[in-house]
Amino acid sequence: MSLHSKYGPLVRIAPNEVSIADLPAIKQIYGSGSRFRKSDWYSVWQGHRKFDLFAGRDEKVHGQQRKLVARAYAMETLKDLEPYVDDAIEVFMRKMREQIPGRIDMSKWAQLFAFDVIGEVTFSKSFGFMENSKDDGTFAAIGRAARSGSWLGQVSWLFWLHDALMPYIGNHLGVNNRHGGLRNFALRETASRKERPSAKKDIVGRLFQTSAEKPGEMDYNDVVSMATSNITAGSDTTGISMRAIIYFLLKNPEAKRRLIEEIDQRRRKGELSDPVSWNEANKMKYLQACMHEALRLHPAVGVNLPRVVPPGGTEIHGHYFPAGSIVGVNAWVVHRNKEVYGEDAEEFRPERRLKEDIGDMQRSFFSFGAGSRSCIGRNISWLEMSKLIPTLFLRYDVALADPYAEWSEHCQFFVHQTNFDVKLTPRKHPAT
Repeated sequence: MSLHSKYGPLVRIAPNEVSIADLPAIKQIYGSGSRFRKSDWYSVWQGHRKFDLFAGRDEKVHGQQRKLVARAYAMETLKDLEPYVDDAIEVFMRKMREQIPGRIDMSKWAQLFAFDVIGEVTFSKSFGFMENSKDDGTFAAIGRAARSGSWLGQVSWLFWLHDALMPYIGNHLGVNNRHGGLRNFALRETASRKERPSAKKDIVGRLFQTSAEKPGEMDYNDVVSMATSNITAGSDTTGISMRAIIYFLLKNPEAKRRLIEEIDQRRRKGELSDPVSWNEANKMKYLQACMHEALRLHPAVGVNLPRVVPPGGTEIHGHYFPAGSIVGVNAWVVHRNKEVYGEDAEEFRPERRLKEDIGDMQRSFFSFGAGSRSCIGRNISWLEMSKLIPTLFLRYDVALADPYAEWSEHCQFFVHQTNFDVKLTPRKHPAT
């Protein structure tokens, strides 16, 4: 961010790579039909898996795979997933209640919730992290993989050399273990479902349905790979985003007051359930504005998403880029574009999302990527956050344990937050 602030929209960050902070460039590079393919950086993340929506670089194959699984992530499927989210929310709220009046580490609990809820919507089975008040080492394993994969992507040849030598020298790169226990969990649950088919309408149920309908296009291993990716991609991101929403609300008392006012007004009118439903949350304009604004200021992913300039070269922001050059956009940078968000772009101000004309804000919103390669699970993540946040503020007065403390941010592909303790006080709602 500081480099773009100093040098402008185009910053060379490697001998053959340029970071770009330009609104039209988002559509040009990532838009549907773009000829910019993913760079070799992604090959490290894909490894030998043939079914990988995040890292697969063949656009034709990606399009075919995404079409196969799209139904499982479509908006119309959310009503079937909502009961699983409700179950996870009730466990979360109970664990919050058990810790009152002490300090609650929201850095930890948002992450525990995010993993358990993705387990619920994927397999109809929680990981049990919230019940145990801790994970089983998964968080650290994913962290090691993220650190390893981020730098290895810059020298992907080293990863593949290591891959070839691994039978002789052993595994010394954490990225190879990024799925570890999660894949074993996915294997157990998918194997169980395969042996004892059920009518459950969770993600795995829908993937098996697709596999049964199109066995030549999606086999059992593809179901396992997709289920595993669902956990790794859909947990950290949601946990980070929920922390951001809560933190920025607590750091901005007026925004918190307005959200609680919206919650209470709807409750008094009988327009709010407990837990808050997906349909109800979608109608809460200020809640949705707060969520967008928090994800604008703190996107889960903190690195550029690199793409290769297609044959023939291209012009971006008035500069020519030869074929084979690497270009990419970073959400942390484009989300602070003052031409789009105004001079107060660094401030948390949800009201900016309530304007009539937010076209440029929508087009520059890059928290879930853009175009045909955008995050397929964004609807599920939005469902989880849209329900948990208003339910939390409906039931409790939430405050920072230390109002003057600032959280710490750590970027290792994902931008995690620590040092975020809160205190909860049960709210007393007058009879309506």
